[in-house]
Amino acid sequence: MIVGVDEVGRGPLAGPVIAAAVILSPADDFAYQDSKQCTPKKREQIFARLMQQSVEWRIGLVSSQQIDQMNILQATLLAMKLAVNQLHHPVTHVHVDGHQMPNWDYTATTHIKGDQNFRCIAAASIIAKVIRDQMMSRYDVRYPGYDFDKHKGYPTRAHIERLVALQPCDIHRRSFGPVKKIEKAGIMVEI
Repeated sequence: MIVGVDEVGRGPLAGPVIAAAVILSPADDFAYQDSKQCTPKKREQIFARLMQQSVEWRIGLVSSQQIDQMNILQATLLAMKLAVNQLHHPVTHVHVDGHQMPNWDYTATTHIKGDQNFRCIAAASIIAKVIRDQMMSRYDVRYPGYDFDKHKGYPTRAHIERLVALQPCDIHRRSFGPVKKIEKAGIMVEI
């Protein structure tokens, strides 16, 4: 069973980092593409397809508090490891997007821009992105005023302005420079 792994959420100032691991069906010949190359509507459609047709998929999630404790790189690697470790099917090989992989016992290969060149990694990127976006939409209801549904926690001008006005909430990554500066001084940070 060949597994594709990708993550989403390294750059945001708020919310978790999520990795997805997916095993595509041998009968599935759909031309999956990197989640960043799809509109939100297209991602949702492909996500629904993956939910029905993939052999198996799992996610690994590392919270903003855990990110603050271990740093974003280690949190990303942990999310990948959690996702793959939850798979019930035996793993033959793992294709990982990027140039680093967790310390694990699986046979694996890293691929720069793997989400653009490997269908299984592109599928994982769709799953991770849709699930994280859905979580950020739920956080938008839980933490009104931050507009998480719009910017998904990324450091947009609108997010920085809301962060200055409201100060960080529970899901902000307090170890990230802009959040740290705003929390300490309550000032506008250039983005």
